[in-house]
Amino acid sequence: MGTAMLTLLGCGVVANHLLPKSKGQGGGWLLINFGWGLAVFAGVYVAYSTGAHINPAVTVGLLAGDLPFFAGNEELGLAQIDNTFGNALVYFLAQFTGAFLGAVIMWLAYRQHFNEEAPAAAKLGVFSTGPEIRSYGANVVTEIIGTFVLVFVIVAFGFTPSGLGPLAVALLVVGIGASLGGPTGYAINPARDLGPRIAHAVLPIRGKGSSDWGYSWVPIVGPLIGGALGGFAGVQLL
Repeated sequence: MGTAMLTLLGCGVVANHLLPKSKGQGGGWLLINFGWGLAVFAGVYVAYSTGAHINPAVTVGLLAGDLPFFAGNEELGLAQIDNTFGNALVYFLAQFTGAFLGAVIMWLAYRQHFNEEAPAAAKLGVFSTGPEIRSYGANVVTEIIGTFVLVFVIVAFGFTPSGLGPLAVALLVVGIGASLGGPTGYAINPARDLGPRIAHAVLPIRGKGSSDWGYSWVPIVGPLIGGALGGFAGVQLL
């Protein structure tokens, strides 16, 4: 549910910016940054009871840093979730399923606008990321750096007193998008990209064109590497 909320609202803000006849058409990059930040904010709250894992890269980062997936909450009757590969697989299944479903619901909300004439690349861009300059090696490095920042700083949140909670993560995502999102659209989350990309491939969208599967591995591999490095470095250095 948390990852579904993430892609429903996150892909929704991109649809609002890109699709014809939308009231938010042309809202700009900062609108997208803030929309995705608030999507994370909502998704983290929805998924709080399991540690707010709405991103496989964060799960991998906690796995690499040997940090508990969820510390539990006795007052709310929530048990601790241990850091195991088996638990990680359960998270991955939920994250990718939720990302797909959230994108489908977004499509339902904007269905009439998807039926309007628009470039195929714009319709794909609502669902998934793509590079401004296609260079797979450089694109992977960009995704590694962005995801490293995400996970490293999330781990840092755990070592510092803060009452901001999910708002801190939301503002971090806005900052990453504003600073590092230009080259690739900052997937920084394999589920966020692959789930909606699959939805784009299977949904009956008029004039949708290719789902660009040749690029699809970049926003999976880059964030997973960046997440693992961020989790490991965070534990070692903080």
